[in-house]
Amino acid sequence: MKTKILRVLVVLPVLAIFAAGCSITTTGTPGNATSDASIYLSTDSGATWRIMTNVPSLDARPQNITDVNVNLMSVDPEDSMAVYLATFDQGLYYTYNITNGWNHVTSLPSATINDVKVDPKNKCIIYAATANKLYRSSDCSRTWTEAYYDNNANVAVTSIVIDHYNSRNVYISTSRGDIIKSISSGTAWRTIQRLDEGINQLIISPLDSRKIFVATTKNNIYSFFSNTDTNANNSDDLEQNFLVSDWTDLNAVLRDYDLGSNFKDIIINPKDGVMYLATAKLILRSPDNGITWENIKLLPPEKDAVINALAINPQDSSDLYYVTNTAFFHSKDGGATWQTKNLPTKRAGRELILDFNHPNNVYLGTVKLK
Repeated sequence: MKTKILRVLVVLPVLAIFAAGCSITTTGTPGNATSDASIYLSTDSGATWRIMTNVPSLDARPQNITDVNVNLMSVDPEDSMAVYLATFDQGLYYTYNITNGWNHVTSLPSATINDVKVDPKNKCIIYAATANKLYRSSDCSRTWTEAYYDNNANVAVTSIVIDHYNSRNVYISTSRGDIIKSISSGTAWRTIQRLDEGINQLIISPLDSRKIFVATTKNNIYSFFSNTDTNANNSDDLEQNFLVSDWTDLNAVLRDYDLGSNFKDIIINPKDGVMYLATAKLILRSPDNGITWENIKLLPPEKDAVINALAINPQDSSDLYYVTNTAFFHSKDGGATWQTKNLPTKRAGRELILDFNHPNNVYLGTVKLK
């Protein structure tokens, strides 16, 4: 499940990127079999696309990750050129420079990666969730250790968030409904809240790391405050370290909208705090941390929307993008009007990332349609 406050990415100058990759240019026309790929880059807000799937090779034979199915992408908050690619059934990939291609993390299982996050204070500390486990690397993905293990093999670790004020504070959620916190960078854990439904995503506010939002498998949304000034070495502060306060049910007002049953994403804009909630059938906007919501008008009727991913320009919260199985949508006026193009591939759009320095640069991740 996607777990992101705001997924953003900085890319290198266009000529450098394009010179390094297996690339094609399209103008929104459907891709043929030879142009289908897992990752595309657009430098003009989705008008044209290029494939960026190269993998470094020790021999002369070109290699790529064209056929992987993208679950999500996550960017190092301190180094925007460091991008982590979580796949379905094929493990984790990363790049420190897109011109050099993608690297496979062979020390992790080649399985579905549910989430991946980088410590905002230390780029070499990375957390990755797969199945009922959380792995941690402290040496830039060279080696990994098991940081959390759930004794129920049917329970998945679904989401990871890290406190950007005090990165010793790490939170994970589970498909069973647990919110679990570590105040020691993942060495020890305590359950701080339990729900009667699975959790899809945790979202930490980019404006106040004490504020955390919870999105569940039943499309319920909650928020709470968590202590950030934690000290694992002071037992007198133990209860304070794990305190949950101001637990708020945001669903009373959301019941005015037919959210459906397929949650997709919550994104909070770091500039103005405007929050967007996307399900498969609609997009809502809140200017006040979820107290009130506005339904953004989409081009297709709700029953035909099939939203897979949402992205917001971090410099302008009225600049919106979303993607479906077959189409790419862009609004420059907060959803009052939309531009739409068909995807450059027969694969389904799955993930969108915007470059926070150059918002016209858009990354698209795809999956093969069944």
